[in-house]
Amino acid sequence: MTVARSFSPGGGRRHVVVIGAGAVGSATAIEALRAGLRVTVLEPNEPGGPQATSYGNAGWLSSHSVVPPALPGAWRKVPGWLADPLGPLALRWRYLPRALPWLLRYLASGWTEARVQRTADALRTLLVDAPALHAQLAAEAGVPQLIERRGLLHAYRSRAEFDGDALGWRVRRRVGIQWNEWSEDELRRREPDLDARYTLGIFVPEAGHCRNPGAYVAALARHALDAGAERITARATGFLVDGGRLRAVRTEAGDIACDGAAICAGARSGPLAAAAGSAVPLESERGYHVVIEDAAAGPRTPTMVADGKLIAHWMDGGLRAAGQVEIAGLEAAPDWRRAGILHRHLQSMFPALAAGASPAKHWLGHRPSLPDGLPCIGPAAASADIVLAFGHGHVGLCGSARTGRLAAQLLAGVAAEIPLAPFDPGRFKP
Repeated sequence: MTVARSFSPGGGRRHVVVIGAGAVGSATAIEALRAGLRVTVLEPNEPGGPQATSYGNAGWLSSHSVVPPALPGAWRKVPGWLADPLGPLALRWRYLPRALPWLLRYLASGWTEARVQRTADALRTLLVDAPALHAQLAAEAGVPQLIERRGLLHAYRSRAEFDGDALGWRVRRRVGIQWNEWSEDELRRREPDLDARYTLGIFVPEAGHCRNPGAYVAALARHALDAGAERITARATGFLVDGGRLRAVRTEAGDIACDGAAICAGARSGPLAAAAGSAVPLESERGYHVVIEDAAAGPRTPTMVADGKLIAHWMDGGLRAAGQVEIAGLEAAPDWRRAGILHRHLQSMFPALAAGASPAKHWLGHRPSLPDGLPCIGPAAASADIVLAFGHGHVGLCGSARTGRLAAQLLAGVAAEIPLAPFDPGRFKP
């Protein structure tokens, strides 16, 4: 099932409030307008601004990112995570008591290959044609140049290192993902700036890339307003529900009378979901990036290296490296040493960068993550008029286009275009 690709702003009588104007919220607003609903977007900050999660995103539209972060045996790595505050996944000791229940669920979700496969099967339905959906949205919003569709590269130092990721690639193959293998000679030819220690490339043709996620989200938010949405600059605080029906979204500036709402507030969605009767274990996977504006070397293809767990590619503002995870909550101060690690990894990937010693810009953002690697997309417990649409973790930008369609379908009371049972907010038990 697809949503008609024409707008009828204000043509329906149902008024919905979309809470959040990030990638998911802006896509939801656009698709809700397309479905004939009256839309109010509630967002306290500038869409696509530096505070937004998508602003510092690596830009990958990785429709093949269906493997959850936790895999069988991950529990053996926990002591190392705790001991190394600058490792690829770091836990701050002070935050551990609060994060522990989430971490245990995170490990359990990938305990067996069968569990990983179930997650991949579900994520594939959400991500399968994401680059095409984003290309369509970007064209509608007047920024088609921001979406590139020329594949993504995973670089390995050896066949043995690739074999260490065999489970993930085996799971991807089962859901229909295909890739091309580049030999060492092919990798040198296609990526001449990449360090010679990388001898094997896995190229995924179906994937895409966004050259400026912040500008893209800002353009989607403007497009929603141009198409008929109203914008209120305020923060949502709760809901007025009477007899199972939503009557208003409560904000710090007063109530907004409405018939439906979508919670698309990213990592800050947890309290709103709880106010709607759905307590979900949402956590921030804090991510850092560095940007070298005048980099003298870099990848021809968006590239992820297995040894550094980071992604590098040219963005509109320069060469960006992003990745790694820090579990420390929403309020802890940044640990800019982690950005320094990314910078050194980037220079190691492309040795010509070290000679220039170019200064880098640093950034920290919050990935909204649920422990099983799947977002929440579905009605809230207190009222089916309230739709939850958040928790995408590492695939928020990629998954936002279809999530917007799904949230709009739920708000409009029509059948969702993919099965939503795996994303049901009610799957989490106390």
